[in-house]
Amino acid sequence: MIRLVIADDQALVRGALAALLGLESDIEVVAEVGRGDEVSAAVVLNKADVALLDVEMPGLDGIAAAARLRTDAPDCRVLMVTTFGRPGYLRRAMQAGAGGFVVKDTPARQLADAVRKVAAGLRVVDPALAVESMTSGDSPLTERETEVLRAAGDGGTVADIAAATFLSEGTVRNYLSSGMGKTGARTRAEAVHIAEENGWLL
Repeated sequence: MIRLVIADDQALVRGALAALLGLESDIEVVAEVGRGDEVSAAVVLNKADVALLDVEMPGLDGIAAAARLRTDAPDCRVLMVTTFGRPGYLRRAMQAGAGGFVVKDTPARQLADAVRKVAAGLRVVDPALAVESMTSGDSPLTERETEVLRAAGDGGTVADIAAATFLSEGTVRNYLSSGMGKTGARTRAEAVHIAEENGWLL
């Protein structure tokens, strides 16, 4: 029996995943959590074999939660599941120790099969996402450019971004400009959109 913890901040999705996977004769859903910072405790407490983690969650995103599990519960395998099939997410999830990465519209039978494969120590990656990941390359943004573009995603002024990142307004303008140049964007909003689509801002 594969002991499974499901982590997703949307209760409806979490419940649906638990119901579908709970129908499998060899999978037992032992816990459901809605925040990334609750994953480790749930896995340890329930001696889970696999953690099914959403990428975007409050408290701690799924990729950071996967990285924490490597320390807190190294025997637990991780399968990431997301609505957003962004290649940057895939690379970072694998670097964090995830054994698999699938999108939420994966058919139930394939998802259950992915859980089994990850539990057995195999890698499972959505094929379309794998191809996209290989062709898109790593993020061209520096850590500071990433931080500034992430702050710019909230739609604030340069002064707001400067306050949020503890940088001067001139420095923020420089980072925004270099970030736009590296993403090939004409505007700040477009640069944020491109970086988000590639999974560079998580």
